[in-house]
Parts: sequence; C-alpha cells; structure tokens
Amino acid sequence: MATGNRVDLDGRPIKPITICMIGAGGFIGSHLCEKLLLETPHKILALDVYNDKIKHLLEPASLPWADRIQFHRLNIKHDSRLEGLIKMADLTINLAAICTPADYNTRPLDTIYSNFIDALPVVKYCSENNKRLIHFSTCEVYGKTIGSFLPKDSPLRQDPAYYILKEDTSPCIFGPIEKQRWSYACAKQLIERLIYAEGAENGLEFTIVRPFNWIGPRMDFIPGIDGPSEGVPRVLACFSNALLRSEPLKLVDGGQSQRSFVYIKDAIEAVLLMIENPHRANGHIFNVGNPYNEVTVKQLAEMMTKVRDYLRTKYFFSLINWWIQGCS
Repeated sequence: MATGNRVDLDGRPIKPITICMIGAGGFIGSHLCEKLLLETPHKILALDVYNDKIKHLLEPASLPWADRIQFHRLNIKHDSRLEGLIKMADLTINLAAICTPADYNTRPLDTIYSNFIDALPVVKYCSENNKRLIHFSTCEVYGKTIGSFLPKDSPLRQDPAYYILKEDTSPCIFGPIEKQRWSYACAKQLIERLIYAEGAENGLEFTIVRPFNWIGPRMDFIPGIDGPSEGVPRVLACFSNALLRSEPLKLVDGGQSQRSFVYIKDAIEAVLLMIENPHRANGHIFNVGNPYNEVTVKQLAEMMTKVRDYLRTKYFFSLINWWIQGCS
C-alpha cells in the first residue's frame, strides 16, 4: 500500500481524507474502494443497500485496511443518517443510480427518482455543509448525435463535425416524451444542471464524471448463471449468455450503434486523479472514455464470436493432446 510521499499533479503532498461513497457496493464503487484502500491512505464511509461486491474488503477484520473502511447499509431515499455521514467526510462521491438500459422502459419512474430525485438531498447536504462532491453522470446526457439523423448513405456521416461530441457545442438531442428510454438521460442531465447551478450560485465544489462504457469484473450478471434468470443486462453479458448457450446474438437495428469500451481499472485511474487534485478538477465535467477503442455492436458480436470459436478450438486440441499423452 502506497501511503507515504504521495504528491498531486502540482507536486503538493496529498493529505489523507475521509470519503463518503454512496453506491460503494456497485460495479464502479467496488473497484474504486479497492484502489483507494490498496494505494492511498484515505478513509471510506461506504454506503449502499448491498455489500456483496465489496465483502472481500470488509472481512476479515484483520485486513490491513480494516480501520479505513466502514460499511453503512442504507438507502438514501429515506435514511436520516445520510446528512451526518456527509458531514463526517471531506468528499462525497455519489455513484447511486439505476443505470441498466433494460430498466429505462420498464421502470421509468424508478429511473427518474433514482437518478434525479434521490440525488437532490446529496447535492443539498454537500452545498449546505461546504463539502466537495464528485457526482457520476453518464455519456447518455448527449442524447443522439446530429449524424444519426442523416440518411444512411450520406457522406456527411463520416464528417467528425456530425458525430464527435464536444462539451461546449454539441446539442443534447433526446427522443420524444413517449419514448421512455430517455428517462435516464433526462434525469442525469437535469441533476448535472442543478449541480452546476449550485456551484455557480452557492459555491459548491463539484466534479462531474461521465463514464463511457466502462467494463470489467463485477459489471453485470449472466442470466441464470451468476445472476437471476429474469431481466436483461448490458450488451456484454447478453452476448456472453447467448454464446454460452449457443444461441444467436440478437442485434437491435442491425447492431449499428457504437460503443467506446474502457477497462474499469484504467477508468478508475482517472477518477483517483480527480479525487486527489481538487484544484484542477473542481468545477469541471470529465468524459472518461477511449475514442480509439470504438466499435459498433455488430463488430463487438463478431469479435466475441471469434473469441468463443478460438477458445473452443484451443480446448479441443488441448483435450486431444491430453488423450494422446494419456494413451502413450
């Protein structure tokens, strides 16, 4: 564990802080907790309804970082302890959200409440108590690109001006109200605007993070294997489930939508820089992604199928070799 002689990007010593992490038991939260406990001296007040993904960080009590993490089982919807825990910390990181695409159409009310209404007290308590906030948003706040409205054979689709997202100039185009798929993006964008307004009017120190397709261990379940048989997880888990069952990979609209995947541990490196460099990060919005790792969903399906076929072939020849050696 690296705790001594650590400096920020400006060469100043990094002082240990206490972090109130809301949603610590989720995919991103679990990896961020690992990073903080293994490589920094910071303390964590870990808040979540579940702790399955961070149980290895909490037990046994003899772990070297046991005195630097406390787990508080609570739901921020209705728990009077929330403000007190935020007051105890120097920094609050809000990761709590409903962020599974399958829920946006089927649970639009829960999606809006989780991503906007439930986040309001967190912003309020941070602002009123002069506590720094790092809030996790989403790349979906941009909505659709201009290029997506052009004819499929239009040469302008190849023009970066029509599909490259720019913070200060890209329009935020959402679908019609009846398309409840956009409930998530609208809720996330509105809480971003509220946080920004709190910073402008009341001096809230904030940083907003927009993950672009972060992937890695503990991200999602494969239905019926390491999670419930019902429900539709994200694309990687959906494709993995289909490949394991030798089922066809289903593509929506031909699989032409694009993803820009980033491995979770690489993304967490960026988040740690934001945590430990408040003078550079405060008041800013960071899109965390890899523009050089962009693929269509169709390309992803083809790559995953090739990997499956390669592994099958490798396993087959390994089995034959084992059989030959056993018979010789």
